[in-house]
Amino acid sequence: MSDIAVSRHPLWWLHPAAVPKRLRGWVIPALLLLLWWAAFRFNWSDSALLVPISKVWQTAERLSSSGELWTALYASLRRDLAGFAIGTLVGLLVGAALGLSRLLEGLVGPTLNTLKQISLFAWIPLISMWFGLGDAAKVAFLSLAAFFPVVLNTFEGIRSVPPELIEAARVFGYRRDQILRRVVLPAALPSIFTGVYLALIYAWLATLGAEYLLTSGAGIGNLLTDGREHFWMDYVLLGIVIVGLVGFALNWIASRFEARLLRWRGHSTAQF
Repeated sequence: MSDIAVSRHPLWWLHPAAVPKRLRGWVIPALLLLLWWAAFRFNWSDSALLVPISKVWQTAERLSSSGELWTALYASLRRDLAGFAIGTLVGLLVGAALGLSRLLEGLVGPTLNTLKQISLFAWIPLISMWFGLGDAAKVAFLSLAAFFPVVLNTFEGIRSVPPELIEAARVFGYRRDQILRRVVLPAALPSIFTGVYLALIYAWLATLGAEYLLTSGAGIGNLLTDGREHFWMDYVLLGIVIVGLVGFALNWIASRFEARLLRWRGHSTAQF
């Protein structure tokens, strides 16, 4: 639909073409902020469970100036990336081994299928007994959160490679390492990246859960805990906003990384 036709529509502001593509993702956050501001501007609510945007902003400035906010954010991101890296690396190795070996799949596969049914948070009592309540326990918990989606998607990606591609590579005289590098890896890459992407999301969610349940040390989860215990709603709302912004940033980084990998995959398959 043309811009003129959209502008003549009686509900033109609801039409997707009325909002630039790059701004569409900001419509809901902007509306929520507007509603939040209006609730206090027009006295729609006097509940202590909701504080003005200005107070949350002042709290953010105060905690930023004191360094408390940056210390908490750094601690959470450090744990998140450490757990994500460990869980992803181990998941890639185990998933690749299972995908390439029928024998190993028969030995290890049933155990992994059983373990993945256990709720992630059910591991916390055992992890806390083994590693305590410090960073080691939290990183172990985050590694576990990242491990399962990576290992499962890596395994599925390798096993779903069409046999015809492998046979064609053998006809052309490809060695085993060349088949893995130029046929199996490019074909399995979308599934592998899906597992890595899920691991990135699960690790960040588990970071907040670990800090909330294993309360030793600084972190955004501890900021939320302090707000809940002292009924500081500005702390709670600030923590929620930060969690959302970090999640958005991680999603954006993962999307850019995926685009690069898919371009590389396209060049590799074209060469083959």
